[in-house]
Amino acid sequence: MSICIVGMGLCNAGTLTGDAQKAISDAEVMIGAKRLLCALPESCRAVQYPAVNSEEIMRLIEENAKAKSICVLMSGDVGFYSGARNLLALLGKHDVEVLPGISSTQYFAAKLRRPWQDWKLMSAHGRDCDVVSLVRDNAETFFLTGGVWTVSMICAQLNKAGLGDCVVTVGENLASSHERINTGTAFELSQREHDSLAVMLVDNPSPRRRVSCGLPDDVFVRGDIPMTKSEVRSVILSKLQLKETDTIYDVGAGTGSISVEAALMVKCGHVCSIEREPEGCRLIQENAKKLGVSNLTCIEGKAPDAFLKLPPPDAAFIGGSGGALNEILERLLQMNPFVRIVISAVTLETLAQATEAFSRLSIVEPEIVQISVSRAKQMGGHHLMMAQNPVFILSGVGKNPID
Repeated sequence: MSICIVGMGLCNAGTLTGDAQKAISDAEVMIGAKRLLCALPESCRAVQYPAVNSEEIMRLIEENAKAKSICVLMSGDVGFYSGARNLLALLGKHDVEVLPGISSTQYFAAKLRRPWQDWKLMSAHGRDCDVVSLVRDNAETFFLTGGVWTVSMICAQLNKAGLGDCVVTVGENLASSHERINTGTAFELSQREHDSLAVMLVDNPSPRRRVSCGLPDDVFVRGDIPMTKSEVRSVILSKLQLKETDTIYDVGAGTGSISVEAALMVKCGHVCSIEREPEGCRLIQENAKKLGVSNLTCIEGKAPDAFLKLPPPDAAFIGGSGGALNEILERLLQMNPFVRIVISAVTLETLAQATEAFSRLSIVEPEIVQISVSRAKQMGGHHLMMAQNPVFILSGVGKNPID
């Protein structure tokens, strides 16, 4: 038995490749979503089974094991937000051929007569994504829409975030007789109704400047709340080893400098800023707004009680513990036994307490570094190096759950 996974393009004869047409004509069994089966040519004589779920498709393949050839249909291209990935993982022992199709991205770019190699590609179809950060960070952002994230909803979010002047081009019912392509500002298109089967391209002429970490201190609003300085902040962020999809806790967040920079780095993740001082919470929210961060939530309260109802963290930074360092570490490890933890300590007492806790809680890959920074200060016609307070930074990864 041979199995072929076919990318159907935009489900019409014009976007079906020659190889795909041959595979379809040769197949004895056809499996796919109802709308894909309905798009097959009338000459197709294969037995047809409607199915979308990978497990259901596998069941149908096994039930038709005597067939010489089975064709599984996928919309668009099999390598672009396709169910082919999950299905291929289940088909490891079978002889499988994969035929690419024309994606909506390729078709849309061709209709606009624009290259698409620099587009940031994102599916918002039934998926959570930070649409505002994506648009802020990229000159050209392409979205597959659907579910909650309709064209109108995405445009409304952009407008709310101050990006209402971005030019948006929407393609509805592409490659069909009802195809429609419209262009307007995000504000204009947020006021209109759009078809559910739509893609969109957002042009941002002034994307946010990318900074890996260590923003200048003067970009943050500080007030009287302590703030982690730029050089130390850079090391802390590097020790957190953040991934784009991580959930981060910033415990004792102060003005939110760590929180804001972490949020800029985890574009598809989220930062939970925990701060017990109301003034600190105000500054965190002000700095998040100033630097265009939307994937940050500020929780006013004392850790670890403030962790209640929060999602488990992938990484956590503890800049202030309010005397509850042991309890905070234990709760973090209960929520995620493999959480990555970074602690900053400016006193020897905190350093000793953190070192003992790391040993007692079986934190693996422990590391302690001391950061000593001096900054130049002009005195008359000369510059003197003024030493800042040294900071100890401890980092490690959880190993075992706390009983």
